[in-house]
Amino acid sequence: MVQIGPVQLPDFPLLLAPMEDVSDPPFRAVCKENGADLVYTEFISTEGLIRDAIKSRKKLDIFPQERPVGIQIFGGDEEAMGLSAAIIETTAPDLLDINFGCPVKKVVCKGAGAAVLKDLDAMVRLTKAVVSRTTLPVTVKTRLGWDEDSKNVEEVAERLQDVGIQALAIHGRTRAQLYKGEADWTLIAKVKNNPRIHIPIFGNGDIDSPQKAVEYKNRYGVDGVMIGRAAIGYPWIFREIKHYRETGELLPPPTLEERIAACRQHLEGSVNWKGEKLGVLEMRRHYANYLRGIPHMKEWRMQLVTVNEAAGIEAILDRMLAERVGEAVA
Repeated sequence: MVQIGPVQLPDFPLLLAPMEDVSDPPFRAVCKENGADLVYTEFISTEGLIRDAIKSRKKLDIFPQERPVGIQIFGGDEEAMGLSAAIIETTAPDLLDINFGCPVKKVVCKGAGAAVLKDLDAMVRLTKAVVSRTTLPVTVKTRLGWDEDSKNVEEVAERLQDVGIQALAIHGRTRAQLYKGEADWTLIAKVKNNPRIHIPIFGNGDIDSPQKAVEYKNRYGVDGVMIGRAAIGYPWIFREIKHYRETGELLPPPTLEERIAACRQHLEGSVNWKGEKLGVLEMRRHYANYLRGIPHMKEWRMQLVTVNEAAGIEAILDRMLAERVGEAVA
């Protein structure tokens, strides 16, 4: 078992990465049903949370079927981070995660996300502000460093463990790399093998197949892996990894029925969470991913994204099944 405070996870857990505009409750539920062991919300601005911004507050929504679930925050102000931690505790997630890894300019310019990698003293202060204001397990997601010349994640791990974090997820790229190039897990392994480190270490970056997940577990010794982009439109990756690790065999790809069932589940969750109008609208960006590889996908997608009622979407999905359009899916 892997332990994060009172949260018990299976041996070699699979984590769904927090992804902006992706990791909402409907998507998390689909991934959870297909084998994700721990899921996270989209990251939440501490400044927005304190201002009672509607979008930030909405991101606090969590539901029983997705537990264990962590709420992730980002910010560059100690007072705001601490107050946000206290606010979040009232919503009773299973853990609270701090984002010290987001590379996007609008976050970095606020002195948050990966920007904090340039000032480890500030990172420690921000982390202490959160740990001191909550009884929840506090975890962190970060990167190797700001750029190639400042890969400081080994020091980050030690210093953040010393102030009370209970798990660390490391993306194997620097901020300067953004999402380009191949993720380097060698420093993640060094953190894991550091005799001073006793908290769980999770690796993130480029896990896009069952074979790679198991290979990286064996090669780098991490406690678990965090999966992001590979799960978008393909939540089955979690069950495929588990099956491969247990049997050494690959599962067949999801059938047409499974793909459409995932669309239906995601659509229903989206409508229940956001209401029909917005739920249908926000679901439009997911169809191409769920139905990737289906013959004449462009034509089907055009139909799906031009209907404004859930019943109309359901009717299109019914026609797709009736015509067996996915027989050639591989």
